[in-house]
Amino acid sequence: MLALAQAQEEGSGPLSVETLAQRQDLPRKFLEAIVADLRGAGLLLSTRGARGGYTLARPASEVSLGDVFRAVDGPLAEVRGLRPHETSYEGVARHLPTVWVAVRASLREVLDGTSLAQALSGELPEHVRAMADAPDAWRNR
Repeated sequence: MLALAQAQEEGSGPLSVETLAQRQDLPRKFLEAIVADLRGAGLLLSTRGARGGYTLARPASEVSLGDVFRAVDGPLAEVRGLRPHETSYEGVARHLPTVWVAVRASLREVLDGTSLAQALSGELPEHVRAMADAPDAWRNR
């Protein structure tokens, strides 16, 4: 998607799956499945012909990373195949649904609050930068 956002910014027209695969260093077959999902979600437009390929359906500034994740992977957060607010537990775990909903809210805050254009330019929202600047943000646990 970032390669398509860059092409849109440059005004270079549609990109073929082959070109996208090369630019993003991804296997073509893998990328074909992703492009199909993105097209099905209305995020991409396809153009046929010798100069055909794919373009973003909207300006990159109007496409969030959350839009892309949902198109490819479905809901941002699931717990055992359920949406966070659909979970329920008995006894000592009864408060876990609140935690799962908070996790989903955090994902939404970052992914829905960051556009393709921002990811491409590196001009990320302040709250995203602040989260990434936290002392332990880059440390594996």
